[in-house]
Amino acid sequence: MGRPRTNDTAVRERLVACATEMFATRPQGSVTVRALATAAGTSTAAVYTLFQGKDGLIREVRDRAIAGLFEDLTAVSGSESALEDLYALAAAYRHWGLEHRHLYAVLFGGAQSFVPSTRVGDRDPVRPLVAAIDRAVADRILAGDTTRIAVSLWVALHGLVNLELAGSLDGAAAGTAFRSTIDAVLRGWATPAALPGLRGAYPAL
Repeated sequence: MGRPRTNDTAVRERLVACATEMFATRPQGSVTVRALATAAGTSTAAVYTLFQGKDGLIREVRDRAIAGLFEDLTAVSGSESALEDLYALAAAYRHWGLEHRHLYAVLFGGAQSFVPSTRVGDRDPVRPLVAAIDRAVADRILAGDTTRIAVSLWVALHGLVNLELAGSLDGAAAGTAFRSTIDAVLRGWATPAALPGLRGAYPAL
């Protein structure tokens, strides 16, 4: 019997898929190279050949999660209204989290979490959100520091998506909670002149 191949694309993708689920559902320390290899139906050598070890596989899973979220958020069509764009980005973030629950768990609270910083890279998932907030501040719809506004909105989004993924919010209740929470966060940063127009402005979230 020939030795199993350890460096082809199929093996690589199986390892990434298995690692994504395992890192999202188990403590990092309990996920061994052997457990990853067994789940993917390959040898431990494959993990080292393809990813230089467990840490490299973690980075691959995390990088794919970041790239996927960035792609979905940048795919949101811009409009003439920065406020409308913020609501659309919030909805896209929620959709990505619900559609990619294992990747979301790895990225935001799993084996190697993404930590927002004050420096936004070219492919940072928060970049589209920051750009829309910058526009809203320039248009005098929102008032405050862009980073602080972005963090407050992300905290709300993260909490809502986590509750929905855990089953604590579902169906109509999840949609209602999402709309009302995002409305409340944006109203909290709104200028007095813009405040009347924010209440319930975009109920289709």
